[in-house]
Amino acid sequence: MLNIEDTKYKTIISKKFENRKPWQAADPSLVPSLIPGTVSKLFVAEGDSIVEGDKLLVLDAMKMKNTIKVPYSGVIKKVHVAEGQSIPKGYVMIELDIQLVKPKEEK
Repeated sequence: MLNIEDTKYKTIISKKFENRKPWQAADPSLVPSLIPGTVSKLFVAEGDSIVEGDKLLVLDAMKMKNTIKVPYSGVIKKVHVAEGQSIPKGYVMIELDIQLVKPKEEK
């Protein structure tokens, strides 16, 4: 109950709010697809060493070729996609073994 200048306010929490999925921080070692699409080109394989900014793959989506780059330096732990494979939104494409956990600073 909140009281502001003699007026009382009450927040009603809905069932939908109570049953919502709790927020979890994104795992920086996973590279998920942000939109559905088709993998047209893979630049890496399992065990490859990568440096921040290296190309991982090209995802064709919405009539565009989206080059996915690695946000951290490390080693490719697992590749879950193949060239020509269609993937849904949120699909984990690549797992990284991160050596540098600090995210890139925005300019």
